[in-house]
Amino acid sequence: MKGIILAGGAGSRMYPTSLCYSKQLILIYDKPMIYYPLSTLMLAGIREILIISNSDTLPFYKTLFGNGRHLGMEIEYALQEKPNGIAEAFLIGEKFIGDEDVTLILGDNIFYGNLDFVRKAVQKNQGATVFGYYVTDPERYGVVEFDDSGRAVSLEEKPAQPKSNYAVVGLYIYNKEVVTYTRNLKPSGRGELEITDLNKLYLNEGKLDVELMGRGIAWLDTGTPQALLDASTFIGAIEKRQGLKVACIEEAAYMMNYISAEELGNLIDELPKSDYRTYLEKVLNDEVLHARYQK
Repeated sequence: MKGIILAGGAGSRMYPTSLCYSKQLILIYDKPMIYYPLSTLMLAGIREILIISNSDTLPFYKTLFGNGRHLGMEIEYALQEKPNGIAEAFLIGEKFIGDEDVTLILGDNIFYGNLDFVRKAVQKNQGATVFGYYVTDPERYGVVEFDDSGRAVSLEEKPAQPKSNYAVVGLYIYNKEVVTYTRNLKPSGRGELEITDLNKLYLNEGKLDVELMGRGIAWLDTGTPQALLDASTFIGAIEKRQGLKVACIEEAAYMMNYISAEELGNLIDELPKSDYRTYLEKVLNDEVLHARYQK
């Protein structure tokens, strides 16, 4: 399984900040937003990742992550010249995907909680898997409708009269046929290759699985300034209460055994004095965490 982070978009709702840099570089409490989707893929067991963005922003991501090998990963980069829709990511990443399945996550989606359900979905996916999350304002999202047996029967993008309260979040798992499916899409009225249209192709062939996210999972869609503030406040409260960081990618690499304790120590040695370094030193020296991560 490979992973793609789509971190492009026009960022018009973040004007004037978007004049300077990508939304996915904005701090969510104590780290850039893109750390959160990256850590989600890492915790799902995905080690080969393609980051797609615009020409202005890609150099910043390369500075942040390099080739990823210090994290026990392989990270590549690709250009999306303009926002032509989420599904375009599969055409841009065709060579990267090759003959493997792929998980796509949007760069402005944050998930918090026990994410084992993502790893399990990655392991069992046969066609396509999307995730439904109960919201009070489904008209803002792609919405999934279910029949009486709980089977998904329709998908609608930002419907005026939603048929359920379950929004499809920005995390999608597809089999290796996704590039072929995407090539059969036609641009929408917005001139974009819509991810909902791609999911409908799988749904119509009976190959779409919809997993509902439980109450113990938080999904934060940071698409507006208020949502950014809410996300930072939420993450800050969690970290202060527990003393544990959310989306610390070095810790995630250590937790998943992508890197050893010695390699984590080498990473720490290269970091400047900061709360982030102090936290990683705590992770490395905590015997309980060490025993848990190195099982």
